[in-house]
Amino acid sequence: MDLASLIGIISGIGLIVSAIFIGGEVHNFYNIQGIMIVFGGTVAATLLTFRFKDVINAFKSAYLVFNSPNQDSQELINTMIKLGTISRRKGLLSLMDVKTNSPFLKRVCTLIADAADEETLRAAMRTEIDSMKMRHFIVQDVFRKMALYAPSFGMLGTLIGLIQMLSLLAEPDTLGPAMAVALLTTFYGSLLSTVIFLPIAGKLRSRTMIEVMNFEIVYQGAISILQDNNPMSVYEKLSSFVPPKQRKPMQSLKLRSK
Repeated sequence: MDLASLIGIISGIGLIVSAIFIGGEVHNFYNIQGIMIVFGGTVAATLLTFRFKDVINAFKSAYLVFNSPNQDSQELINTMIKLGTISRRKGLLSLMDVKTNSPFLKRVCTLIADAADEETLRAAMRTEIDSMKMRHFIVQDVFRKMALYAPSFGMLGTLIGLIQMLSLLAEPDTLGPAMAVALLTTFYGSLLSTVIFLPIAGKLRSRTMIEVMNFEIVYQGAISILQDNNPMSVYEKLSSFVPPKQRKPMQSLKLRSK
């Protein structure tokens, strides 16, 4: 569980709801027509912008906001050092038997064991990393576009409400409530954009950067294995991906099967 995401969503929504309770009647902030215009319009525009499966994948990926990253960079560095040690002692073919939960790492080990040259390995890994970035960008862009559409539909709902309000000028007593209803759609749009969609897009982007960094660790480690670098030089190269205060001394550990 990502504690920062949990605290952020609870505190953000909690503060807004508390302000509503303190400042007035809760029912004044509920309007079914406004919800239909803002939420329904946002979803409709998003479906028009992206393929249906991309939108579904984006909503499925939203749960990652509350999950902690699966792979620790320091542990991945240790794994690449151990793989290098194994390959030096038993040969590159021994990497075929490596057990790992990472499809990327498993593919790298397979390519090395299959005697792929350095150029082929670089091309395959770089293509994999670039493809992952593009897939993740689409998911993030779904939420960025929803953050753009929600306030726009909120303003559209406000304009609809104002038009309806102007038709009631002959009844001054109804203008206040009508204006409140008209402004609610702007409130809904701003709420969805700033509290839900933009934070989700931002968190998914940060997760992508972490995953890219871990892929780069595997990438550089695999090249070092092909170049038959000694474990210390591999450690010095890969430890650059970790902040100095978080770096751990190199450990000579046996590779654990997962």
